[in-house]
Amino acid sequence: MIRPYTVVGLVPTVRGIRKRDDIALNLEHIAHMVKAAAWLSSLELPVRLIALPEGALQGFNDETFDLDHVQYARECAIDIPGRETDALGVIAREYNAFVIGQAKAHHPDWKDRFFNVGFVLDPKGEVILKHYKVSPLFPVEHSVCPHDIFDWWVERYGSTLDAFWPVADTEIGRLGIMMANEGSYPENARALALNGAEVVYRGSYPHPATGNELFEIQSRARALDNNMYVVAPNMGSYYIDANSDIPIDTFGGRSFIIDYLGRIVGRQEYGGVSTYVAGVIDIEAMRYHRDNAQWDNWLKDLRTELYQLLYSEAIYPKNLYLTREPMKHQEYRREVIDKQIALMHQRGTWKKSSYE
Repeated sequence: MIRPYTVVGLVPTVRGIRKRDDIALNLEHIAHMVKAAAWLSSLELPVRLIALPEGALQGFNDETFDLDHVQYARECAIDIPGRETDALGVIAREYNAFVIGQAKAHHPDWKDRFFNVGFVLDPKGEVILKHYKVSPLFPVEHSVCPHDIFDWWVERYGSTLDAFWPVADTEIGRLGIMMANEGSYPENARALALNGAEVVYRGSYPHPATGNELFEIQSRARALDNNMYVVAPNMGSYYIDANSDIPIDTFGGRSFIIDYLGRIVGRQEYGGVSTYVAGVIDIEAMRYHRDNAQWDNWLKDLRTELYQLLYSEAIYPKNLYLTREPMKHQEYRREVIDKQIALMHQRGTWKKSSYE
């Protein structure tokens, strides 16, 4: 039996990095935050899960400044496991908690490339799960994703749910990762659920998509649709680099812990300075609901033969970066986004607007 426990999602102030060594500043800040967040949040139930939002280690300078992919891979991307996950492992051991985080990281088989990787550490500080982001924020992210090298990825890892949406079966439930823009697509949450996920991490999301409620609506829908918990911590204020003294709140706060019926059980509206969100996770209650509800335990009713028709024709191009480095912003808009919109019109899926 898994007893109810508290999950803490950090909402940290972060400094964008110019070199890998700058990550140490963010790690030091995270360690101080956990002391306060874990102590206060454990006054109700023990803290067994600590989640860091996407960007907590490195920020988003590769995206903000449209940096060269190869240079960033060489100077800023990390290894998982590596010295950064070792530092987070100290936190995991000290608090007897699982830690979920994210980083722009290397793949051992791809020289001069970096991927957006979510990871889970167990209470011993060991990496027990790595998830390579499958749906980056395409207009701005420079990381490679498995679909960008699809043929190679399938040959290396197979064409299975575990190859794209792995889940770790742990003493606090089955954990999965759905970073940021991945939560914008129902398919990613559904894939995790079909692979057994019970607690899914989702963070971060930028303003104005937090202020206009996109982040909340999507996160609650993914939890409800799949009867799973969603842990959605957002970022705090952003400093461009280690020496900057002017913070910018580019994320807009609005962090959540959401239960298996889409209800918010932990909320933090503020994101301007470092703070955190906390809520209780009751795995056994979720399992009982899945076992006994007649209607709103949706997964059992999927008409899969029908839904396969939705994906019979390819839409987004696979293998985009199999033989080249990722595009910069303007090239991506011209070579991918504009062509994808034209494809939707050509197929008759979308009707072209009369607005000029």
